[in-house]
Amino acid sequence: MPQGFAHGFCTLEPDTEVLYKTSDYYAPETEGGILWNDPALSIPWPDFAGSVVSPKDTELPVLAKLDSPFGFTP
Repeated sequence: MPQGFAHGFCTLEPDTEVLYKTSDYYAPETEGGILWNDPALSIPWPDFAGSVVSPKDTELPVLAKLDSPFGFTP
């Protein structure tokens, strides 16, 4: 996927590991994102009973309030 493209991972089996390649070393100051369960995205997520979402991912803005460096216009 291209740099800056919103993406996420949802595993459906316990003890799943996700590995992915990045374009550079991790730099938290450049990190951004959108709230995974933003109703405007209309993603039909499966039942998340007992799942784990990182605290960082629960505090992201909804898409309409995203301050994007990519010039997004809702």
